[in-house]
Amino acid sequence: MDTTAKYLSIAQDLSSKIKYGQYPVGDKLPSEAALMRLYGTSRDTIRKALEELTNNGLIQKVKGKGSIVLNTSRFTFPISGITTFSELNQRQQMHALTKIINLEERALPENIADQVAVEQRAATFVRRLRQIEQEPIVVDEDYILKSIVPHIPRSVAESSLYKYFEQELNLDIAYATKSITVEPGDDYTCQLLNLPAKSLVVIVRSLTYLADTSFFQYTTSLHRPDRFKFTDFARRSAKL
Repeated sequence: MDTTAKYLSIAQDLSSKIKYGQYPVGDKLPSEAALMRLYGTSRDTIRKALEELTNNGLIQKVKGKGSIVLNTSRFTFPISGITTFSELNQRQQMHALTKIINLEERALPENIADQVAVEQRAATFVRRLRQIEQEPIVVDEDYILKSIVPHIPRSVAESSLYKYFEQELNLDIAYATKSITVEPGDDYTCQLLNLPAKSLVVIVRSLTYLADTSFFQYTTSLHRPDRFKFTDFARRSAKL
């Protein structure tokens, strides 16, 4: 097992133990030395695994005390970077399920087509409901341009679009612009998320581009605000 796979495997195992209470909220994880012995690996690999848990909001490293387990009733969703739900599911051991609501041809919304300056609006529309422990958590709505991805099999929509895009179609996905708002959900969204009508939902809208700067995907993710927290990493610039 390579180093990358090793630290992710350790992070996933520790995540599972936190989820199922082997390491309760407020308790400390074993020391780095103890984890090295437990997993038979180097300190650097253990530190990478702990950093993964920290980035996912599962632990907080406190000087002189070690790694403290945090409350995991909310799942960390990164703002920066392009992380898919299936990748988040694997990293945080959420054991989430995906239900396909719509998989059909639709035109890219006119306002988005104008914003990204595309003339060919033909797209595949995918609406998916994400569930954790049978509770609806997120509704994802994607428009993927057919000029770049002509066809999306249902099996792909049920698992990982990006795995298909990158590994099967060899698309070089490079960057995205995102906006986050809190708005009343429409009746259908509230129904899917088991929320009262007109409840507030957190909406993340993303425009995603390939390495050649070609736009290819518009995503709207509608989140229950009581189950997700959003994180980012910021570094202060030196004063001028």
